[in-house]
Amino acid sequence: MTSYKDLGLVNSRDMFAKAVKGGYAIPAYNFNNMEQLQAIVQACVETKSPVILQVSKGARDYANINLLRNMARGATEYAKELGFEIPIVLHLDHGDSFETCKECIDNGFSSVMIDGSHFPYDENVALTKRVVEYAHKFDVTVEGELGVLAGIEDEVSSEVSHYTQPNEVLDFVSKTGVDSLAISIGTSHGANKFQPEQCTRNAEGVLIPPPLRFDILEKIEKILPGFPIVLHGSSSVPVEYVNMIIENGGKLKDSVGIPEEQLRKASKSAVCKINIDSDGRLAMTAMIRKVLAEKPGEFDPRKYLGPARAELKKMYMHKNKNVLGSADQA
Repeated sequence: MTSYKDLGLVNSRDMFAKAVKGGYAIPAYNFNNMEQLQAIVQACVETKSPVILQVSKGARDYANINLLRNMARGATEYAKELGFEIPIVLHLDHGDSFETCKECIDNGFSSVMIDGSHFPYDENVALTKRVVEYAHKFDVTVEGELGVLAGIEDEVSSEVSHYTQPNEVLDFVSKTGVDSLAISIGTSHGANKFQPEQCTRNAEGVLIPPPLRFDILEKIEKILPGFPIVLHGSSSVPVEYVNMIIENGGKLKDSVGIPEEQLRKASKSAVCKINIDSDGRLAMTAMIRKVLAEKPGEFDPRKYLGPARAELKKMYMHKNKNVLGSADQA
């Protein structure tokens, strides 16, 4: 058993309380490797932002849970080395079972998500409650989910979305004891978040997605005043990265994300955690493709992963400052 406190990490409880009161959202950035982790820590230290390091089930399989635990320990030490000690959470994204959540809690994760949203309501409640009861023994915070997001990202997929029903949230939170709640109000997983027919096109031909259902969010806020709300599937899918990938041999048809101005609006509400994964993948892939296209003889990974890391850092700093409002909140 490894406590997250021994790794220099924190749970999300105080972090979320401050974010709700302060009208900003904590960045929850997914990572799979060293370069992504370096970029996240560098960006958040330089902008003085708290951060949630997210690990999906796929990332655990790819990177190994023991390595991830020690990478998180390294992240806290790295932040100190860079000159500013920011609060860092290590979070399991989309835990699929009690056993997965338990393994993460036992291995130093300070926060876990149990995603029972695809189960019938009563099964979701029972599973979430079981995870909460175990996690709270070790002061680990738990995120639950009501509603289903469409799209595909990592091992999470659904062809259709189901908006969160506001009339269920109070019962769910009361029965499970969760510390935060992920809701579905129109965000979606992956780089292709909407079908083209769901969108309109602006004068430049860029696809514009339907707006988020802020009416649902407002109803939930009235029912659960001050309770921490989470948005998944919130990458904005920047056009410049999509174009860079396509120009350098990639294929990303009809990629469209959530407009950043809508995320900024959401972050001023009870939404205190916003998950961003696809944007990091796009920025990294775009820069790697660009370097290799311009220098086809390059075979030193540092020569293309280094520029990718720098681009990631630039993007994360932008998100902290201009989208989530988390800069200077550490």
